[in-house]
Amino acid sequence: MLYTLALILLLPGVTADWFHLRRCKRRGRPVARWIVAWMAVTNLLPAVMMAIGLLSRDNTTRLMAVSMWLLWAWFATVLPRLFCYLFRAVRLPRTGYVAAVLLTLLFVWGATRGRTRLHVNRVEIASERIPEAFDGFRIAQISDLHVGTLVCPERELRRLADSINTLRPDAVVFTGDLVNIRAAELDDRTMRLLQRIEGPVWSVIGNHDLGTYIKDSLRFPMEENLREVIARQRQMGWRVLNDTTVYLRRAADSISLTGLGFDPALRKRRHDRHLPAPQLPAAYAGIPETCYNITLVHVPQLWEQIIATGHGDLTLAGHVHAMQMKIRPWGRGCSPASWLYPRWSGRYDMGRHTLYINDGTGYVAYPMRLGAWPEITLFTLKRCA
Repeated sequence: MLYTLALILLLPGVTADWFHLRRCKRRGRPVARWIVAWMAVTNLLPAVMMAIGLLSRDNTTRLMAVSMWLLWAWFATVLPRLFCYLFRAVRLPRTGYVAAVLLTLLFVWGATRGRTRLHVNRVEIASERIPEAFDGFRIAQISDLHVGTLVCPERELRRLADSINTLRPDAVVFTGDLVNIRAAELDDRTMRLLQRIEGPVWSVIGNHDLGTYIKDSLRFPMEENLREVIARQRQMGWRVLNDTTVYLRRAADSISLTGLGFDPALRKRRHDRHLPAPQLPAAYAGIPETCYNITLVHVPQLWEQIIATGHGDLTLAGHVHAMQMKIRPWGRGCSPASWLYPRWSGRYDMGRHTLYINDGTGYVAYPMRLGAWPEITLFTLKRCA
């Protein structure tokens, strides 16, 4: 998908620059050679990213970091130029220059403060099905760490753990994509930092955790990578729920917590609006109908299948990141993610069922977040009559 995106991005910049240079030539206004060279270099950034990826034997952590920053550099250099052309077309050239400068600064801010500034979203879940002993029970959700892409893992993971611990939740849940490419990203340092999170942590597997994006699959089989990701989480003390249910108990009451693993068969359909879920009957087997159920799943597209089983009073998902770009003039706001996903960020309600999609804390494709800030969600369960 990243290479497809690179090809798509090549066209608008090259086309707009060509029309601009042709217009300048027609009007007898010479353009300095260094400007033409600058246009060529910045337009070719996606092509360079694609070439590096195609020529490499494997998708290493360093290669992915280089690719992310090349894509970000395209955003920060070519898009502002396109804004200049747009405003010039409507005879507002000075406004175009101002817009270009502001856009560049916005991308710089998104790759610095916007990328690392954690936001805590507090959500109250009220239901008559919540047992009395769980009234006030607090759950912190995090998602999509993609630890292999973190620019400053020591600082970012320490800040994440400290922020969660400050909230003092009764439980912490993680909804997939702990690594970006391979299990080796969970090295001793990363595991030590994640172990700073206090209290019980339950997790599920995401599509990136499978090892799908490892090119050298002979040396690093997908099945072995997944086993290692799960083993290292368990070594950290995290409890991985893979199509299974556990019960959380308080006094004489209990609620069920179900974790749905990401089916490897769906790895090429991860963006589809509708996905099959054959594992649901086994995952929910034996849960009493009267038992309040919390379901952890990586992809939100399974929500309708989940509630069709009669479970999933509260479903927590991740995966989308709101594509790390969200304009929020009101409520949920808008994002390119809405073009692919019917439900892409925040809270959705259907009868007694609630879905919440966490925007994640890590980043893929480009090391930047605008509007879709790194998120910790703190849920408080409230029993209502």
